[in-house]
Amino acid sequence: MDTSNKKAPSISFELFPPKTETGMEKLKLVVAELNKLDPEYFSVTYGAGGSTQDRTFATVDWLREQGIDTAPHLSCIGTDKGEILDILERYLGQGIKRIVALRGDLPSGSGLGGLGELNFANELVALIRQTFDDAFHIEVAAYPEFHPQAESAQADLDNFRRKVESGAHGAITQYFYNADAYWRFLDDCQQRGIEIPIVPGIMPITNYSSLARFSDACGAEIPRWIRKRLESYGDDLSSIQAFGAEVVTTLCRQLLDGGAPGLHFYTMNQSASVLQICAALGITNGENAS
Repeated sequence: MDTSNKKAPSISFELFPPKTETGMEKLKLVVAELNKLDPEYFSVTYGAGGSTQDRTFATVDWLREQGIDTAPHLSCIGTDKGEILDILERYLGQGIKRIVALRGDLPSGSGLGGLGELNFANELVALIRQTFDDAFHIEVAAYPEFHPQAESAQADLDNFRRKVESGAHGAITQYFYNADAYWRFLDDCQQRGIEIPIVPGIMPITNYSSLARFSDACGAEIPRWIRKRLESYGDDLSSIQAFGAEVVTTLCRQLLDGGAPGLHFYTMNQSASVLQICAALGITNGENAS
């Protein structure tokens, strides 16, 4: 892969809105540590409706008060256009320039009918572009190992292309632990004329049981050799974390050396493992120092 004339890879971090005041105070300390790495932005996950949405707003508000570039997630399932546009106007007024546009999780046992005016992420992207033109840089989700609800690999790639054709500027992938899955996905996109930057999503490994449950639910594959090694450590968290840091650091180095445009870390509102990985990569101020 040709890496000439490319800017230094960026890093960014995903946060989720804390449920308690104690959680918010802990998050502030995490952000202070991670912000020392000069990330391009922090993203904040979104829950539609009620107190969950309020927590998203509170987290976004605090980040913007600190002058931190923030990319709120926005999902469209179960939300009408008027509410979505009101939220976007709110963000525009805060000087927010980047949105992560998602379909959102389907309610358990539901189909797509009757959940709102917009049922797919490409429809949300189109609404944002039609209403706000280029006021927002729009990121969308990508699935190198394919979305668990996709009918087929071909259908999943077609869905991704629709999001790009609707106006997405860039994409962030679901996490993965096999670099070849990412490179193959890029090749498939290139064959379909998709040329937007696709940043790999990175999930540090700190607890095997929770990672296994989450991966099974979201369709991210943990390679068998990694599962077996993690299983062999039992409840030895220090060994799990040391091995996990080694595996993820190696993956990140492969991705950066191969020309990935950056790394987007799913922090789970923790800083230690991310800081360890970035230090091993030589990332000290938002640039790859290797």
